[in-house]
Amino acid sequence: MPSRRDLLRCGVVGVAVVTALGAGALAWSSTLLGEYSVMDMGGGRGDAAHAHGDGTSGGGASGAAATGAGETARGEVDVTGLVADPARRADVQVDLVARAQVIDIPGGRAVEGYTVNGTSPGPEIRARQGDLVEVTLENESVPAGATLHWHGIDVPNAADGVAGITQDAVPVGGRFTYRFVAEDAGTYWYHSHQVSHDQVVRGLLGAIVIDPADPADAASADHDITALLHVYGGQHTLNGSTHDERVPAEPGEVVRVRVINTDSGTAAVWSTEPVRVVAIDGREVNRPTDVDDRRILIPAGGRADVAVTAPPDGSVVRLRTGGARSVLIGDPSAPAPSVPQPSETLDLLDYGSPEPGAVAFDATAPDRSYEYAIGRRPGLIDGRPGYFWTINGRMFPDVPMFEVAEGDVVAMRIRNDSGEVHPMHLHGHHVVVLARDGVAASGSPWIVDSLDVRPGEHYDIAFLADNPGIWSDHCHTLQHAVDGLIAHVMYEGVTTPFTIGPESGNRPD
Repeated sequence: MPSRRDLLRCGVVGVAVVTALGAGALAWSSTLLGEYSVMDMGGGRGDAAHAHGDGTSGGGASGAAATGAGETARGEVDVTGLVADPARRADVQVDLVARAQVIDIPGGRAVEGYTVNGTSPGPEIRARQGDLVEVTLENESVPAGATLHWHGIDVPNAADGVAGITQDAVPVGGRFTYRFVAEDAGTYWYHSHQVSHDQVVRGLLGAIVIDPADPADAASADHDITALLHVYGGQHTLNGSTHDERVPAEPGEVVRVRVINTDSGTAAVWSTEPVRVVAIDGREVNRPTDVDDRRILIPAGGRADVAVTAPPDGSVVRLRTGGARSVLIGDPSAPAPSVPQPSETLDLLDYGSPEPGAVAFDATAPDRSYEYAIGRRPGLIDGRPGYFWTINGRMFPDVPMFEVAEGDVVAMRIRNDSGEVHPMHLHGHHVVVLARDGVAASGSPWIVDSLDVRPGEHYDIAFLADNPGIWSDHCHTLQHAVDGLIAHVMYEGVTTPFTIGPESGNRPD
C-alpha cells in the first residue's frame, strides 16, 4: 500500500500535471498507453542492435506476427515456438482450476480471494529432477483472466506465464497447458502473472518442489516439509493457517524446512537452536555452517531451505518464519520456547565455502555489461499521476530493453538510489552474485533468482544467456512493478505476437 507521504506526493503531482496541461480530458487522454507491445519498449530493437550500458538499443521496433511453427515472416523465433519437446510424454501431469471464492483461514477470518483447486495456497506440485511436468490451468471464475508463472524455474519461454508477453491471459472458461522439464532440483512456487499485484496477494499461488534425481545430491534429512508464508487480509499465515505447525521428530533427527516467501516484503527466519541454510532459491549451499543468534532474510519471492536438528534432550525447536508463525520441531507434547528476533543478519556474501566449477561460465569476461539503476520521480503512467520508479532515469514504458544473444555472458550492476528495498527477480535465469558495494563474494556461490537490493546498495551480478525468449526483470514488491519497476531481457531474433492493454485484456503487472 502507498504511504501517506506517497499519497501526498501523488496529490501534489496530480495538481501540477493538471495545471501544466491545462487542456482537460483531451490532454489527459494523450498520456494513455493504450495497447502496446514490449517489442516497442526501450527505444525499439534493430536488426543489428548494439548493447549500451543503459540497456538501450538502436533501430526501430521489429515485432512481427507468427507464421507458424514458432517462426515469423522475417525468420525470427516467436515466443510460442520456445517450448519443451512436444513429442515427449509427460512424467508428471497436474490439472489446476483457478477460482474467485472465499478463502477460509484456519484460526483466522475468511477473506475474498482466489484459489487453486479450491484452496489457497493451491496444491503442492512434486516432481523429480529431469521429469517433464505438464500442468493444465483452467480458469473457472477469475474475471480478469489468469496465468501461471513458475517462479524460479528456468522454463522454456512459452511456459513462463506472463500475460501479454508469452501468452494471453486465460479467460473464464478457458484452458492453457504449461510444459517444462524440471532441470534443477529445489524449492520453487507458482503464481498468476496477470494482474499479479491483486491475484498473488489474494491467493492465486502454490508451492512446487523438485527432488534431486540422485538423493545424495541434497543435504540429508529425516523429514522434509514446506513452509509457505503468505498474508491474507493482514493475517500472517503458514501454509494457509494462522496456527503454528508442529513437526514430530525424534531427538537427533534432521528436518529440512523449505521456506517460501510469497509476500511483497522481506521475511525473517530465526530459531531457538542453530540451523543451517542448505539451499537458497533452489541452489544447494556448499558446506553450510551453523547459524546461531542471527536471522535469515528472505526476499519477496525468494526461498531458503534450512536444516533443523531436534535437540537430544527431547525439547522443542521453534523456527520462527516471517516473524509471526513458527514451525515447532520435536516432541509434540513438549512446550515450545519463545525466542526474540536477533539483531544480526546472516550475510550470504561469505556464507559457506567456495566451490570451483559450480558456475558454468566465466563471469570475469562478460560479452555484455549493463547498468540497472533504480530511482524515483513524479510523472504519469497511463494517465495516472504519481511518484513512480525509474530505471536508468527513464520511466515506464520508456525503460531499458536489455538485449542479449544466446551464449552471451551478461554482467549487470543493479544500483538502488530510490530509498526503498527492491527484491529483484529475473525470469528464466538464475544469476550469480559477484559483489556487493565492491566487496567480492567469498562464500558458497550465491546463485539466486530473487535478490534484495537495499537503499544505497549496488550488486554486481552475472548470468549466462542460455534460455532464449523475452524475459521480465522486475521488482517483486508487486505494487512497485505496477508503478513502473519492470524491464525486460530480450534475446536477439525473438519476437512476440502478444500485446498488453485494454484490447487484449493482458495486464502482467
